[in-house]
Amino acid sequence: MPAQREQPSITIQSVLFHTRPDALERALGSINRAAEYGWQHGTTSVVRVSYGDCSPTPMVDEELLESWRARFEAIERIDVAFFGENLGHGGAQNRVFDTTETDLMVIANPDVVASADALSGLAEVLRDPTVGIVEAKQLPIEHPKDYDSRTGATSWCSGAFSMLRTSTYREVGGFDAERFFMYGDDVDLSWRIRLGGLGAVVQPAAAVFHDKRLTHDGSWNPTDAERYYSAEAALILAQRWSRFDIVDDLVAQFEHGGPIERRALAEFRRRLLDGSMQESLDPHHQTADFTDGTYGRHRYAL
Repeated sequence: MPAQREQPSITIQSVLFHTRPDALERALGSINRAAEYGWQHGTTSVVRVSYGDCSPTPMVDEELLESWRARFEAIERIDVAFFGENLGHGGAQNRVFDTTETDLMVIANPDVVASADALSGLAEVLRDPTVGIVEAKQLPIEHPKDYDSRTGATSWCSGAFSMLRTSTYREVGGFDAERFFMYGDDVDLSWRIRLGGLGAVVQPAAAVFHDKRLTHDGSWNPTDAERYYSAEAALILAQRWSRFDIVDDLVAQFEHGGPIERRALAEFRRRLLDGSMQESLDPHHQTADFTDGTYGRHRYAL
């Protein structure tokens, strides 16, 4: 008789910043169903949810939290830590991780709605010891980055909904909160995992709903903050991953850009001078991928 496999415990970690409680409640309902599915099918064990709140005032009061704990019974624990300051995405995720004790963890946007089998599907992929991080398929707009249709191998995994072992997160040092505030930290985390010899993969059978707003012509309409932190991340990623040729190209481009790009460039130069970004990785360009100005080849343009 074959030995019964021990099923993994999972913590879903999310960062709150002015996040509406009704959006959290919808996401929690989906996690509760995914936890039930895992129990019913013998694919997961304990499921927990941990929020780190970086909002100016708490988004979730004790009464609401207790109502969620009573309602979503399949989730073993729902915790909210109010930080009283904006630590940025990576800084808040690292702080939340200090209390994470499960086998696996999911880095997730707090309003993402998971399919019933999403947690089980991602956890199954991580039974392969060569895989370090696995990403769910986003709906209704799938992420455009390419992945191998047979193996799922991809350049990096999105922080919208990706699972990894807590041991892997600990070994690579978590998110690089010193360099990245909002964007680019998931790319950097994935590349450091791959640099250590593990794979980054997409599991298209594990689906999540990630609500995104497009313009009438189907294009993105980023906010000024999104544009700024994307520009800053582009410079930092190129510097961090030894693509100094790309740094030079971006500097030339941003010098003649708008006020947002020039502000990002000024901040990048300030941080270069203060020595906070001296160490670079991957000098032989074996891991990082900057194809076509992105962080991995895209299947289609958005």
